[in-house]
Amino acid sequence: MLRIEGLEAGYGAAQVLFGVDLQVGAGEVVTLMGRNGMGKTTIVSTLFGLLPVRGGRIEIDGQDMTRAGAHARARAGLGLVPEGRQVFPNLSVEENLVATARRGGPWSLEAVWTLFPRLKERRRNMGDQLSGGEQQMLAVGRALMTNPRLVVLDEATEGLAPLIREEIWSCLGRIRDEGASILVIDKNADALSRFADRHYVLEKGQVVWTGLNADLLADAGGVKERYLHV
Repeated sequence: MLRIEGLEAGYGAAQVLFGVDLQVGAGEVVTLMGRNGMGKTTIVSTLFGLLPVRGGRIEIDGQDMTRAGAHARARAGLGLVPEGRQVFPNLSVEENLVATARRGGPWSLEAVWTLFPRLKERRRNMGDQLSGGEQQMLAVGRALMTNPRLVVLDEATEGLAPLIREEIWSCLGRIRDEGASILVIDKNADALSRFADRHYVLEKGQVVWTGLNADLLADAGGVKERYLHV
């Protein structure tokens, strides 16, 4: 579904990414992990066409999207749950969900209500009248309403209470069951190892480790201690 090869990007004179390779197959849950400041958000920005690619290639479902605009990438099947939620504060929950909805897939209002019953209870509330956890559910639901083929979750559980965090993680299995691939950007290796298929670890703009979930669980090389723990 996604192939990134030799990706280079940066801001002004500062280069941040140095030849990043990353793949997400159909129906896979893949994670991208690393400490803060290692380039994870820069990868998201280049993937969605918000930051120019300086070198390398981005393919979405076999199509070269390296120079494509953000709208073309969304049309090709990318859906983003952004860091910081970024819900529309002056729209109701229901209006947030339908504002960018796209037909032709499994995700509808009723499907999102089923996934997050709390959102249905608060469907008339404005975006800024929700708790942080409810806003995160709304951000996930809004991405699903575009009926994406690849869902990218950028720090989706940052700052949330443990129970809400578990609720967000538990919904990923349902999303995969509906046919979407998932790329999760996070730091919580223990939580991610419960449901992911493969992992990438980023350090100073380069992939320094990649492996199957079983490899991370074994962690024979001390990956978590070397690259993820503060």
